[in-house]
Amino acid sequence: MYQYTDFDTQFVKLRAAQHRDQLERWQAGQLSDDEFRPLRLQNGWYVQRYAPMLRVAVPYGELSSAQVRVLAKIAREYDQPTPELLAEAQATQDKISPVPSPRMTTGYAHFTTRQNVQYNWIPLDKSADVMDLLASVHMHGIQTSGNCIRNITSDERAGIAVDEIADPRPFAEILRQWSTLHPEFAFLPRKFKIAISGAREDRAATAWHDVGLHLIRNAAGDLGFRVLVGGGMGRTPVIGTVIREFLPWNQIMNYLEAVVRVYNRWGRRDNIYKARIKILVKAEGQKYIDEVEAEYREIMERDGAPHTISQAELDRVTASFVPPSLSCDRKSADAKIAHILRAAAEDDIEFGRWLQQNVAPHQNPDLRAVTLSFKRLGQAPGDATADQLDIAANLADEFSAGELRVTHDQNLLLPWVRCDALPELWRAARKAGFARPNIRLLTDMIACPGGDYCALANARSIPVAAAITERYQDLDELHDLGEIDLHISGCINSCGHHHSGHIGILGVDKDGKEWYQVTLGGSDGSALSGAPTPGKVVGPSFSAAEVPDVIEAVLDTYRAQRQDGETFIGTLRRVGPDAFKAAANAARHPEAAAA
Repeated sequence: MYQYTDFDTQFVKLRAAQHRDQLERWQAGQLSDDEFRPLRLQNGWYVQRYAPMLRVAVPYGELSSAQVRVLAKIAREYDQPTPELLAEAQATQDKISPVPSPRMTTGYAHFTTRQNVQYNWIPLDKSADVMDLLASVHMHGIQTSGNCIRNITSDERAGIAVDEIADPRPFAEILRQWSTLHPEFAFLPRKFKIAISGAREDRAATAWHDVGLHLIRNAAGDLGFRVLVGGGMGRTPVIGTVIREFLPWNQIMNYLEAVVRVYNRWGRRDNIYKARIKILVKAEGQKYIDEVEAEYREIMERDGAPHTISQAELDRVTASFVPPSLSCDRKSADAKIAHILRAAAEDDIEFGRWLQQNVAPHQNPDLRAVTLSFKRLGQAPGDATADQLDIAANLADEFSAGELRVTHDQNLLLPWVRCDALPELWRAARKAGFARPNIRLLTDMIACPGGDYCALANARSIPVAAAITERYQDLDELHDLGEIDLHISGCINSCGHHHSGHIGILGVDKDGKEWYQVTLGGSDGSALSGAPTPGKVVGPSFSAAEVPDVIEAVLDTYRAQRQDGETFIGTLRRVGPDAFKAAANAARHPEAAAA
């Protein structure tokens, strides 16, 4: 993991002290609400539907066990609203939705699709104490809000994936340093998100970001980037456009200066719904690309390429990402794997399923990457209680050299697990409730917090996720259905990435009531999903009570139409959407159809 320098450490601590001063002045009435709002937002402090929400940055998804324990401490001691506020919020939500859902919970953290961590109930008067705690382990909420370059995300298997061309983490870290408090890009037309991948399979959904970066090698074997610009979800889902097929790795910051500078110059500021770079790229096309290339030439020739990455700097940062030294026995990798397979046969069928779904291959044949599933009945996708975070930290210390990764799918991954420790890890994870073998299956769904917490949401995501999870608890059925990406968003802002789901669910408002659109055929660009593409709406919106029946009808159609070994997305693309649309619309309840 990257080791913060003395400068980094002092910077984060001083930022926390600055926030404490601003908070105290606001509390004393020396700063108005309007004056304090942009100050707190710059540190990740929002005010949501019922209470403040804190977003904590996790650059490229990497966490140490020490950091996770501090996140647990914050959840346990600070994510605690007054009983009166909690009761008021719960009563309000019960009136909005007739669908039963898990009770509003406190004392937890929430993993997002952009590898951040959020809290929903921390009082603002405790925010300075929380920032001090975060700073003690080199964490913060800087640039997790506002019209700036946000947290840079990456593949959760970065540095360990067997299909990796080059480790993207050193470049992600260098870009983090370049983008933090960049004076020219602090007030962009709209928020700006970058994702970077170094593998052949895109596990970072790069095409759905404002900028997507793929490490590649050209015919001569030189390392560089394929650069995509203008991807995004929201009201107008757009797949990023490749504007450079190959850019030498050491020029990436100079080129991004040009990309963002042109956007800053021409991006719309008169309409928040048309302010993202995707709108500019879509509207201007080649003209935008030409202007970026012209700006890049100016930076290189006139300015002397000031942000060229030297080999020495890359080597300095890369040194922080050296694999940990792990004590392994002398058995060969083949012998270890044979031991695991014997244990799977002798122990439990669920262990074999866990090996299949939750355990991924590793660059080091003695090691594996293991995903801890946080998707369970009675708990919203992405949520983790304080106790669960502490247990995950303990598992990381015991089995993964003290390191974890936040995944795009809202789970945690252990990147350094010895093959011969897998049976022991499985037992420990199963005891903690983290070993459900559902990774990439239907119940490993993505969902935003939705209307339960978010002031922007039109509808609740959590009750819908809970109803579908409850219906599909049978592991035999889940494994028979195979790998399916189900994504749920509570509003068009698409924090739940519904556009890229094989099955997407979007909350919409109709006359003050919750309704849901269903889309089919979306893709995030992974190997299973194929080329990134937005899903298509299957028909009129459905009530919350209808959604589980609609999903069941769609899946029943898949089972009836599939060929041997065919996935859901494969069957959908072969058969076409009409049969699925008809099944979905036939599942509408008579009273809803009449409405």
